[in-house]
Amino acid sequence: MNLNLGDFVRFVDENIEGYITKIIDKDTIGVTDSNDFEIPVQASKVTLVHGDIPEDNAVVSNRPQAAAPVAEFKKEGVYLAVITDQHSAAVAHFHLVNETSFQLLGSFTTAKSGHFKGEFAALIAPGTTKKVFSANLGDIQLWPEFRIDILFSTAADIEPLPALHYKQQLRGKDLSVAKVDIPLLKQKGWQIRLDEPAPLIDAQLLKESFFKAR
Repeated sequence: MNLNLGDFVRFVDENIEGYITKIIDKDTIGVTDSNDFEIPVQASKVTLVHGDIPEDNAVVSNRPQAAAPVAEFKKEGVYLAVITDQHSAAVAHFHLVNETSFQLLGSFTTAKSGHFKGEFAALIAPGTTKKVFSANLGDIQLWPEFRIDILFSTAADIEPLPALHYKQQLRGKDLSVAKVDIPLLKQKGWQIRLDEPAPLIDAQLLKESFFKAR
């Protein structure tokens, strides 16, 4: 049985149920009950009551995509959003958010101690999101490095953007800022912009600052 953070489970041998808030190892999970106690239990000793509807993670789709009119085409707005689980604030879910008019082909890989794991690879339609990863907020210092690769595509007469590459290991300070509204997720959370434009360098100001320093 495939169990994930945030799944609602019931113990097989006891009258206990709750949400999975920690994956301890391949055989053991942590389940937080209604009294907010996290109970370690073997994964084989619980049964799934209900969970998220599986997403269609097919990498290739033959369905034609309707192109946005060139005049309304939005080229910016790719984010990694972090929201807490609606049932347990101890669990964080990571979503790739596509506010652009491009269709994105995204992949999400975790890296830790020289080991790599492909967590997600799928198409992300314009104006949609995809959940790519979940983790326990209390273990933020143990989170792996995130590696995200994005390709841009459109049927419109628009030049695709260069591929986007993001590599970062999040720390507590990265989530110390105030939460913001994430309209596509209809929830508040933290957002990290992945297509942040490069800062413009004023050559004249750079030259003046050089001579002032001398």
